[in-house]
Amino acid sequence: MKPEWSLDDYANAIKALPDKAPLEKADLLADTFRIVKEDGLEIFYAPLDDVNRQAQVVIVGITPGWTQMEVAYRQARLDLLAGLRSAEVCRRAKEQARFAGAIRTNLISMLNGIGLPECLGLSGSEALFSTHVSLLHTTSAIRYPVFVDGKDYTGHRPRLLRLPTLTQFLDTYLAGELQEAGQGLIVPLGQAVSEALAYLVERGVVDQRRCLIGFPHPSGANARRADLFKERKSRLEQQLRSWFASG
Repeated sequence: MKPEWSLDDYANAIKALPDKAPLEKADLLADTFRIVKEDGLEIFYAPLDDVNRQAQVVIVGITPGWTQMEVAYRQARLDLLAGLRSAEVCRRAKEQARFAGAIRTNLISMLNGIGLPECLGLSGSEALFSTHVSLLHTTSAIRYPVFVDGKDYTGHRPRLLRLPTLTQFLDTYLAGELQEAGQGLIVPLGQAVSEALAYLVERGVVDQRRCLIGFPHPSGANARRADLFKERKSRLEQQLRSWFASG
């Protein structure tokens, strides 16, 4: 596995993408942007390399899906053609592509429910996505978009920790990124990401106290989200307050 990919490797190809919205899978799920191909699993580069080193909250999904990938590439193309520097291109692409729609609405409600705004001195968690983006870092267990048989990877088939290629991404990219992101509270979205964080905790890479392991996935498709959140809310709230009090 190549040790690192960067926007500079793909800048010319991104600028050459067609001027249309949305971009199509045929435009992006191509050899030009593919970095791993293994049986039915494929991983593609996306301009999501930005790391906010001053973040106080780090939200971790499983992997960017097609929607995030498409938005990120479209924004990156515009910014590259406008002459922005690579770091700024990646920052803007990530801000445009991260959690949107019902997932963001549910996530904000859940973060409010465990008292995050009070710990950050905010009126509500929605400020992390608008007026106080400097407090937030978002990433994924697998930094780049993963597809299995052409569909968004969910972290379960195959299970993330059972596939050496994906585990190497945890060891190389997620571990380094969480260390770069300072001492922000880590919010894993769903079981697969919680398992990935538990793996890094066991390896001594991440402090367990900063990981809200067991935080339910905010997707509306998660039928057990409300029940799981109600069941775990008190523990998550206690851990959150303890982390910020210790800092």
